[in-house]
Amino acid sequence: MAGFDSIIGQEQIRDHMAGAIASGHVGHAYIINGEKSSGKEYIAGLFAKALQCTGEGEKPCCKCPSCMQAESGNQPDIIYVSHEKPGSIGVDDVRDQICNDISIRPYSSEYKIYICNEAEKMTPAAQNALLKTLEEPPAYGIIFLLTTSVDALLPTIQSRCITLNMKPVRDDQMRKYLTGELGMSSDKADMCIAFARGNVGKAKLLACSEEFDKVRTEALSLLRNIREMDIADVAGAVKQISEYKFETTDYLDIISIWYRDVLMFKATRDAGNLIFHDEIQYITRIADRSTYEGIETIIDAIEKAKSRIRANVSYDLAIELLMLTIQENS
Repeated sequence: MAGFDSIIGQEQIRDHMAGAIASGHVGHAYIINGEKSSGKEYIAGLFAKALQCTGEGEKPCCKCPSCMQAESGNQPDIIYVSHEKPGSIGVDDVRDQICNDISIRPYSSEYKIYICNEAEKMTPAAQNALLKTLEEPPAYGIIFLLTTSVDALLPTIQSRCITLNMKPVRDDQMRKYLTGELGMSSDKADMCIAFARGNVGKAKLLACSEEFDKVRTEALSLLRNIREMDIADVAGAVKQISEYKFETTDYLDIISIWYRDVLMFKATRDAGNLIFHDEIQYITRIADRSTYEGIETIIDAIEKAKSRIRANVSYDLAIELLMLTIQENS
């Protein structure tokens, strides 16, 4: 873990944290709100490391004993809140790991810092227990609540915290990171950027995922041939999709970006800005035989399929309806 200059994008959060440390005006409670994998835990950990840094000059120095402990996950006054139930953080989790523990003074540092990931999973009882601590925190106590949905937290919790919202990272910043820091090819970087939509963590996960490459290959094979497939073939494809551990919405994003490429090429006849530019032969064929209305119908159907899956409609039914719509309109 390096210094604040290692944060990609998120200038507002970075500047706020650096300013708080420089001025000594550090809040007792923060909410960091953003998508899954967007870097919330990394940023909270970096802020915690800087707050506990005992080195000279710019913080974190990344050299002092406290920084070294933080990097190895062994800083005794930076506590990561855990929970056994995957779907919820209960009142006992909060009481045992935060409320009761915070009354004990820091072991070796100026602050005692608690980082609670997936804070949106706190039950109402857990949030109410935490509220009492937030109302009268000890001078040395700092609590980070990391969440994908700030609205899942009680208004009384929100009012006692400084909320920092993660924002989509610009494509040029992500491209520089993926091609520079990770050594990725420009083509693969562009693909990951298109799918990640400003989420650096997701782009990195996609870049390192062998399953993503496999899913992409099979999805494109399906799209090239779907017009000629019969019902049994479509049903087989649906079954295959359901076996992937990859998130369904990511699979549907592959289809969505393909048809956005088809729509763009049909309108401009320019392959330069296509994400799937290596598929130009097939994209040309589909663009030539499809109507604008048909392509837009498919793109709308993809979004409907995502909504149905999020609403717990039968997965197989949602995908089958989508496949039939694609067959009829491509």
